[in-house]
Amino acid sequence: MLETTQNHLWQLLWEYDPNGLIAVDSDLMIKVVNPAFCKLFNVEASEIIGKPVTEILGNVDHFKTVWETNQVIRGRETEYPEYHLYIREFIFPIKEENIIGCIMSDITAEMERKKETDIIKAETVKKVNEVVDNQMKVAQEIAGLLGETTAETKISLLKIIELVNQ
Repeated sequence: MLETTQNHLWQLLWEYDPNGLIAVDSDLMIKVVNPAFCKLFNVEASEIIGKPVTEILGNVDHFKTVWETNQVIRGRETEYPEYHLYIREFIFPIKEENIIGCIMSDITAEMERKKETDIIKAETVKKVNEVVDNQMKVAQEIAGLLGETTAETKISLLKIIELVNQ
């Protein structure tokens, strides 16, 4: 009974996990995906189970590396432009099951906010540079005018001094 309850709980976690979950074998064939994965990549599980993971994810050299080195990749950010997705991946080997697992968190909204922030920062820097350039231009014009009037004043004063000295 306890094992049945645990299996049911694991099934519920699998079904309701908001992260995309995928397991592939060492030949990179899809073994299992959860509903969140299917939603992220707009596929049906029945259509992709048993197919090469490259059909959905494209280049998966990082999966191969995980398998070959038996090391975990944490927090790898990958863009899937054809799905308009940015994903943070946690990829790990399960050698005893001949499986590579991947947990995929959708960070699309976060990355789009970052892009918007970067655009705003770039525009702000551009505006600040324009303001500084305009201020420099005005300061140079003022300096030029001051120089001209100072020269005119000096000439006038020299003429007055010359007249006074005569």
